[in-house]
Amino acid sequence: MKNISDQAIVFGKILYLCNDPEQIRRQLQGIQFDHASAASLRDDVSTDEITPVSILSHYDQKLGQFVYTGLKVAGEFPIERHSVAQSAFQVVVGGQRYGKGSSREHSPSAELYAGVRLVIAESFERIYRQNADNIGLFTSTDFGLLARIERGEAISIQELIADRDELAAAIIKSGGLLRYGQKHMQQIDVHYVPVHGRQLSLFEKIVGRHQLETSDVPADPKPGEGAFVRADWRFIHEYYTAMCAHMLGMAYGESLELRDPETILVFEDHTSYMHDSPAHIRGGLIPNMVAMCEAQRDFCQKYGLKMHRTLTDEEALLDDGSNVAGISHAMMAEHYALPGQVVVGTDSHTPHSGALGCVAFGVGTTDMANAFMTGATRMTMPEQVLVNLQGALPTGVTAKDIVLHLLAQPAVRDGVGVGKVFEFAGPVTQSLSIDERATLTNMVAELGGFTGIVAPDAKTIEFIQDRRGIEFQLESWMHSDDGAHYAHTSNIDCSTLTPIVAEPGDPGRGVPLCQLHHKVKIDIAYGGSCTGGKRADFDLYYQVLSWALERNIGLPEHVKLYLQYGTTAVRDYCVERGYDQVFKRIGARILQPSCGACANCGPGVSTNPDQVTVSAINRNFPGRSGPGLVWLASPPTVAASALAGELMSFDDLQRRAQ
Repeated sequence: MKNISDQAIVFGKILYLCNDPEQIRRQLQGIQFDHASAASLRDDVSTDEITPVSILSHYDQKLGQFVYTGLKVAGEFPIERHSVAQSAFQVVVGGQRYGKGSSREHSPSAELYAGVRLVIAESFERIYRQNADNIGLFTSTDFGLLARIERGEAISIQELIADRDELAAAIIKSGGLLRYGQKHMQQIDVHYVPVHGRQLSLFEKIVGRHQLETSDVPADPKPGEGAFVRADWRFIHEYYTAMCAHMLGMAYGESLELRDPETILVFEDHTSYMHDSPAHIRGGLIPNMVAMCEAQRDFCQKYGLKMHRTLTDEEALLDDGSNVAGISHAMMAEHYALPGQVVVGTDSHTPHSGALGCVAFGVGTTDMANAFMTGATRMTMPEQVLVNLQGALPTGVTAKDIVLHLLAQPAVRDGVGVGKVFEFAGPVTQSLSIDERATLTNMVAELGGFTGIVAPDAKTIEFIQDRRGIEFQLESWMHSDDGAHYAHTSNIDCSTLTPIVAEPGDPGRGVPLCQLHHKVKIDIAYGGSCTGGKRADFDLYYQVLSWALERNIGLPEHVKLYLQYGTTAVRDYCVERGYDQVFKRIGARILQPSCGACANCGPGVSTNPDQVTVSAINRNFPGRSGPGLVWLASPPTVAASALAGELMSFDDLQRRAQ
């Protein structure tokens, strides 16, 4: 792509992603609407809907065939394969929080490959918009452009970037991040200038110690301004590596020299059960998935990168215990991340490691490709939200219930947290284990935030010693200063909380179970994922299921229970304590560490729209775990619901058994 700073563009047809499926179909058939006559716009268009997970083995122009095929409107899927590209739309319009969910760069890439050049929305999720910048897809929140586009007026590039920060504008004008990196970022170093005269948060202190100096980045970036940081760890997994390698080959040629390769980690954590994945079998995608994995392994071998592979059930039987593997961001917290570090990964749930007191955030494929070559990771300096968890956590209420409560708050649903740092503090936060803190920081992705962080303490040191066998000393600066600035403070009295579930369709649709006045029969119960597959989570599954066995309570015939470890260390922990024997006796299918059903790529997904799942995963966007309905819940609620055959808290199950 060439420099485009002086260009103006005449955009073509506009597609309104609205709340009327028939109106979407009519647009695809060639009937044009203007902004005034189009139905209300669909909010919360997720990357799962723009590019369903089952087609992510594609990373080139083929992606354009599938764009918006997962978009669910009023219970229907109005957009079919090829239809957007064949209709020659160049502008797409959506509502609030466009591009929420996964960090997959496949989504803006699919839009671009389908011929879309501009996306206009009321607001954008951070990673989606940054990914769009990086590949040359324009985004705007200026709805005043629509009337001009409809009249056929040319829109200048300067108008399209008028509200963007200096770095974003420079990247867009350069034709994307890789071109910008080639030109400006080959020889840059950490530039830490202590900030005097104001109190700083822990996040600001860590970023300041990792900041890189370039001509388009201020020495002390303010919220909304662009920056680059040098990450202590960069990691990637198989859905992104082939695309990353493809990008690097196109930009730099075949002779590459990666920056600091010893700090790059590669994971194969989404595809262990691809041969047992209904979506991939039905779509005939297994050969593509195999090729994708082989491309990642070839990349690792060529550049000498360390890779962790998860195991299939058959491979696990032959494992001598030497294989250390699991879900990428869970592995980072168990084995690599340390307080005060910066960790970046190609997964929106990278903030998982923020539970250790580090800055951990997700990026897209182009961001990672640039980071591989230059050592620099792009970010926009965020505002910060302080979440004080006060009171005492009632028995049976977990960190998952806390975050589902947060997600259901009107301000959060309206986007108050989009792009912000969530710092968790207060007595309840301090009482939580690191595994439970990780649930909070992990699900900042669902809150729309940049990352989540908890100040390290004695529990952090104990976790590092226990999980890694190493001594770690906290430094005096590793805390937020009294008087640090926060854009918003939320005080939550946790003593008032009860078990919560999130209704199908969006993690923000939380409702206390005690207020759910109709019976919800379930067919599938899934305990696992990065959010629900940690040691603390399996302690809770065991607590509920062992209680049931003691009372001769088993699974109803119509319920299937799946339990999937997050890492091999969690598996070994459960085996050592005999948890696995209890799980087998109750009738659960035990799965090796993998993202699995959470990413619609393994056992535990639904196979028809009538099935209802209760799941410990972190998001339940349409199609995320199969075509059925997915309710989100905490680990004890998942286990109790499996036993009851309907949504039910452990407390209610115990009362019913009396």
